[in-house]
Amino acid sequence: MLLMLVGVALSACATPQQLELIEREQRRLRTENVTTHSEFDSMRSSLADTRANLQEMQQDLGALKEKMEEVRYQLDRQIGQSTREGDKRVKDMESRIAKLDDDFKTQGALLKAREEELKIIRETLKVAPGSKEEAASVEGAGPSEFARERLAGESEAVKKDYDEAWKLLERKDYRAAISRFKEFIKKNPQSEYADNAQYWIGESHYALREFDQAILEFDAVRRKYPKGDKVPAALLKQGFAFAELGDKVDARLILQELTDRFPQSQEAVKAKQKLKSLES
Repeated sequence: MLLMLVGVALSACATPQQLELIEREQRRLRTENVTTHSEFDSMRSSLADTRANLQEMQQDLGALKEKMEEVRYQLDRQIGQSTREGDKRVKDMESRIAKLDDDFKTQGALLKAREEELKIIRETLKVAPGSKEEAASVEGAGPSEFARERLAGESEAVKKDYDEAWKLLERKDYRAAISRFKEFIKKNPQSEYADNAQYWIGESHYALREFDQAILEFDAVRRKYPKGDKVPAALLKQGFAFAELGDKVDARLILQELTDRFPQSQEAVKAKQKLKSLES
């Protein structure tokens, strides 16, 4: 519009040549203006396309990130599950090993206790009956330290009765030995070895694994012959018998009584060993 006004103003006083130049310049300016608008529109269209492409790229990038997060989550889950399963297997194995170790220790303690009992049996006096000393290799019998049974002060009849019972014990004819030792006590209640006979009755029941009866017979030793030299031995084997029955409470009580009453005895040493095995 401004160009038209300028052209009108100049045409009033311009020559034909000047007017032609003016018109030519106006056409050039209009052409440039159209070109400029066209380029601007093109640039604006290109910018819109670029913005659209950028938004699409952002969407693709977002989708890719989500996919990566999903993959990472699944991977972490699988690794975590595998780790947990591995840890569980390791813990299970450790538990089994610990249990086997405990079982091994328990069996070792039991084996040691059995070995001690076997040692006790082997150490039992091995002198033939009827001499100054006598002993028997009785299964479950007490240790050699229980006392040496001397019959020197007894009559020949008493010795013979005791020897007969003892021979049955040596042959492991425990039923017959029990009967003969009972007869010996009945016939010789005042004998120096009545307490010994009572003790070997208990040992015979112990060898037959009649632990309930053995407990009663061992208890008779300390009740009937409280000053006899078989009391520590009877307490020891009474404690063993309770342990064989699974009665650890009474076993501990009896063995503890033994260590308290006869702390210097050889039986007290065995009792302490047994007490340790009962603690496991």
